[in-house]
Amino acid sequence: MAKKDPTDLSVEEKLKTLYQLQTALSSIDEKKALRGELPLEVEDLEAEIEGLSTRIDRIKAEIDEFERAISQKRGEIIEANASVERYKQQLNDVRNNREFDTLSKEIEFQSLEIELCNKKINEAKRRIDEKNVELDGSAAVLEEKQGDLEVKKGELDEIMDETRAEEEKLKDKARELEMKIEPRLLTSFKRIRKNARNGLGIVYVQRDACGGCFNKIPPQRQLDIKMHKKIIVCEYCGRILIDPELAGVKVEKPVVAEEKKTVRRRATATVKKTSTSKKATDANDMV
Repeated sequence: MAKKDPTDLSVEEKLKTLYQLQTALSSIDEKKALRGELPLEVEDLEAEIEGLSTRIDRIKAEIDEFERAISQKRGEIIEANASVERYKQQLNDVRNNREFDTLSKEIEFQSLEIELCNKKINEAKRRIDEKNVELDGSAAVLEEKQGDLEVKKGELDEIMDETRAEEEKLKDKARELEMKIEPRLLTSFKRIRKNARNGLGIVYVQRDACGGCFNKIPPQRQLDIKMHKKIIVCEYCGRILIDPELAGVKVEKPVVAEEKKTVRRRATATVKKTSTSKKATDANDMV
């Protein structure tokens, strides 16, 4: 059997298909609502953990850099000490005051270099201690966040397992229904649904009012909705309107005029009966 072109559907069929799609999408929304804030909490925790891991890696890199600096300065101290020893030996062979002064200045310079290197080594060690404290703190927070993430993921997976099969069926049904709706109408419906707070793009008339924003709908417009001649939207919220019968919703019928007349006749008969009884009583009193 050839598949019916969405543009060939009557307005009534379009509205009915749209409402079925809305029902399926609302059910999917309900399933997602069961998860609450868990997906967002999981995302936030994953982002925090990623940030903490990056921070820990940076701290470790800084510690390594300080340790390399310490090794370098220790190497410079060894070289400076060797130079001092060499210059001291050369002092024994000096031939004039100028050579003595030159060697003495070199020894003094190398001694200052050794002192400066020791100072930088101590500073680097202090910075390493600070970074280790920072590293331990970040590692503890990371461990705590990872524990929280495991708990949240467990809760989310449990909820997902309970609703996944049903949600997939609803998604398949929604995709099938979307194929039956012409693209332009489907795009408009999705835009309306996206802008609506409760995710309703099409609603039925409830107590002479829009089922989305609950603003009153004029009688003539309600009649147009029941005629199914064209797609009508709420002039207040922009949602597509459908009559309850087409949506498959039973509405309590108001008391018909005939029932009201019966009530009035019964009331009149009761009044007449009371009046007749009173007249008979008055006549007996006169006799």
